[in-house]
Amino acid sequence: MLMLAASTVTVSACSTPDKPIVRTEFIRPAIPAEARQHCADPVSLPDRALKAQEVTSLWSRDRAGLRICEQRRAAAVSASEGAAP
Repeated sequence: MLMLAASTVTVSACSTPDKPIVRTEFIRPAIPAEARQHCADPVSLPDRALKAQEVTSLWSRDRAGLRICEQRRAAAVSASEGAAP
């Protein structure tokens, strides 16, 4: 009887354990509601003749900033959702 118990312990010690089950879970980050909103529209230009300096500094900066803002915002949202912008 002792021999049977000793051989059972020896055999069970040599057996390989079951392979673990590995699951990959993709967790998407939470995006604040503010990031999902589009960038603000450009400011309205006055109903008067603008000087060249005003056009260059205000209008160009405003439009370029809005384009960059929207591209960055859309890219960030798309990247977190796994879609192409």
